[in-house]
Amino acid sequence: MARIGNQKKKGFVKPITAKKQTNVDHVTGEKIPKSFVFSRGKLPGPLRQLQMDLRKLMLPYTALNLKEKKRNNLKDYLNVAGPMGVTHFLILSKTESAPYLRVARTPQGPTLTFKIHEYSLAVDIAQSQLRPRCPKDLFKNPPLIVLSGFGTGDQHLKLTTIMFQNIFPAIDINTVKLASCQRIVLLNYNKDTKLIDFRHYSIRLQPVGVTRRLRKFVQNHQVPDLRSLQDVSDFVTKAGYGSESEADDEAATVTLASDLGRVNQASTKSAVKLQEIGPRLTLQLIKVEEGLCSGGIIFSEYGGEKKQDNKSDRKKDQDNTGSDDEDESEDEDMGEDESEGQEVDEED
Repeated sequence: MARIGNQKKKGFVKPITAKKQTNVDHVTGEKIPKSFVFSRGKLPGPLRQLQMDLRKLMLPYTALNLKEKKRNNLKDYLNVAGPMGVTHFLILSKTESAPYLRVARTPQGPTLTFKIHEYSLAVDIAQSQLRPRCPKDLFKNPPLIVLSGFGTGDQHLKLTTIMFQNIFPAIDINTVKLASCQRIVLLNYNKDTKLIDFRHYSIRLQPVGVTRRLRKFVQNHQVPDLRSLQDVSDFVTKAGYGSESEADDEAATVTLASDLGRVNQASTKSAVKLQEIGPRLTLQLIKVEEGLCSGGIIFSEYGGEKKQDNKSDRKKDQDNTGSDDEDESEDEDMGEDESEGQEVDEED
């Protein structure tokens, strides 16, 4: 009789599946905007760091470790953007005069071209602060977007407003969780100088009427050093370092609808504190194109629309002349197109 050996039963092992990001926005019902941040042409070291800062700013719906190669062109990024659900491109470039930032909607545009007048990296802003703040989960959720000064009625400013509003996911104030609102991006347009101030802040809440010493005691879960004190009440009443009344400004206080951490409780007043984390940019909108880095010019700071009108009128006049004149006019137009292409290549 055959002997049956002891066979161990193999337990069921549940496969580990990576948690996928949701591709549909629960507020608008549309797909969540995603972005690529890359460069065209060779960039110096500071602009390379600015590119990484912009990628961190666009987290979590961006490719933080996007690899670029010299042979890659715009069409290569566009072919990859479709299957990955990428909706926006942020393109950095550098010419002899100034660096530029292009913000484009895929796959058919429009494209906004900004001239970067000034910029500061995130590391420079952190070094200038006494207590820089950058928690680990700060970039876990997308930032809020606030636009100021864009309501002048101009078409190019309306396009700028729509572009930046759609580059981040929309929020519903009735269902949004306060813990997810940790960053804010502020764009302020100055109609006198025609410059846009681009700022990136972190948001934190502090309970009103609670000293810094008590806040640290609750947050750190550590037993305080009471050796130099006569009584426990001295620990509570003794003034700590820093301004204890800095959070008592009524204009910056809110009443929380739900608990937020161990310190900020529901139905209590908390002060909203903003701390800049960078990068910091000063931008000027110089051109708006209909397509993806191509097409007709909707707006140009340097009078591109007038140039196009003059060219069309000149072509009409040349069409009325003889065949020999038409051949000469075609040669002149080709020369002008080649010169414009050289200028675009220099910007790229």
